[in-house]
Amino acid sequence: MKPGLIPFIIFLLLIFSCSEDKTHSLSEDKEKLTVLISSIEKQGNVLMEEMDLLADFYDSLVLNKENILQKITKDKYQFSGVYSNNTPDSDSLLSSVIILTTTPDFNKARDEVRYTNGLDSAFADLYYKYDLITQLYSNSASQISRVFPAYDVANILDPDLDVTAFNFFYEADLEHNPSKGSKWILDPYVDPAGKGWILSLVHPIYDQDFLSAVVGLDITIDNFIQEFLEDLNGDYLIVTGKGDIVGGNATAIEALSMPPLKNHVYRETIQSDNFRISDFNLFSSKSKEVRAMAKAFLLENQDNFEFIEEGFLTNAMCMRFSLIDWYAIKINFDN
Repeated sequence: MKPGLIPFIIFLLLIFSCSEDKTHSLSEDKEKLTVLISSIEKQGNVLMEEMDLLADFYDSLVLNKENILQKITKDKYQFSGVYSNNTPDSDSLLSSVIILTTTPDFNKARDEVRYTNGLDSAFADLYYKYDLITQLYSNSASQISRVFPAYDVANILDPDLDVTAFNFFYEADLEHNPSKGSKWILDPYVDPAGKGWILSLVHPIYDQDFLSAVVGLDITIDNFIQEFLEDLNGDYLIVTGKGDIVGGNATAIEALSMPPLKNHVYRETIQSDNFRISDFNLFSSKSKEVRAMAKAFLLENQDNFEFIEEGFLTNAMCMRFSLIDWYAIKINFDN
C-alpha cells in the first residue's frame, strides 16, 4: 500500500464513523420522541374516555331534572349571596358553587344547582383517580359555575363574570366543536379560579338543541411537566403549533435564548405573577437560528435541524403529535 493512501483511508473511516454515529443518534432521538408522545397521547385518550362518561352522566341529570327536583327534600348547598357558603376544608366531597350576577334567572339557576348536585360525586371519583387532574368543573348558560375541589371562591372569583365568554365554554359550542364530543383546548390559558396556567379538556352538554352547559377538567402546566418531562433523560420541549412552550426542561429553554427563568426552573416561572406564555415562544427567541428552527419544524414540517452559529447547540429533532397540533422537540448539546 502506498504511504499516501493511509491518511486518506483514515479520513474516510472517520467520516463514515461520524456519519454512522449521527444516524444512530437521530434514530435514538426519534425513538425517544415517539415514546414521549405516545405516553402523553395515551393518557390524553384515557381522560377523553372518562370525560365522555362524565358527560353521559350529566346528560342523564338534564334529561331527568324534573324527577330529580321532585325528590329533593333538603338543599345540599346554602348560599351567602351568590356563593355557596361551604369552605374548602369543610367537606372534601363538596364543590364550590357560584351563581354569577350575570344569571338571567336566579331562582331557575338555584333549581339547576339542585338537579346537578350529583356531579359532585362524579367529580370526586375522577379527581382522586388521576393525579394529573387539578380540578373538575361545570359552567352553564345559566351562569352557574361548579368547581371541585372546593376553593376560596369568594376571594378569588369575580361574581360578575360571564362564563360563556371564556374559551373553556365557547370552544365546546357547535361552531368550534361540531362533533359535540370531548375537546382539548390546546393553548394554555390563565385559570380564573386561581390555578395558574392550565390545559383543559371540555365536553358540551345539550338540552335538546340548546348548549346548556360545558363540563371540563383542568391540568396545570406544573402538573403536566412533573408527569411527563421532569424525570426524562435529555432536554425536551413541548410546543403548540404556534410555537408557545407548553413545557420543557429548564436547560433547553434557557439554551434557546428565551427570557430568564425564575430560579432557573420553568415550573416556578409559570407560577409567577408576571409570567406570560407568549414570552416563551420559539418565534420570539433572541436567536436567529432558534427562530429558523421554529420555522423549519412548525411551518415547513422538517424533523431535524442543525445548529451552525450556536456554538454549544448541535442539533434538534422534532416530531408532531398525531392527535393534536403539538410538537415534541429534543435539543442536543455539545458534549
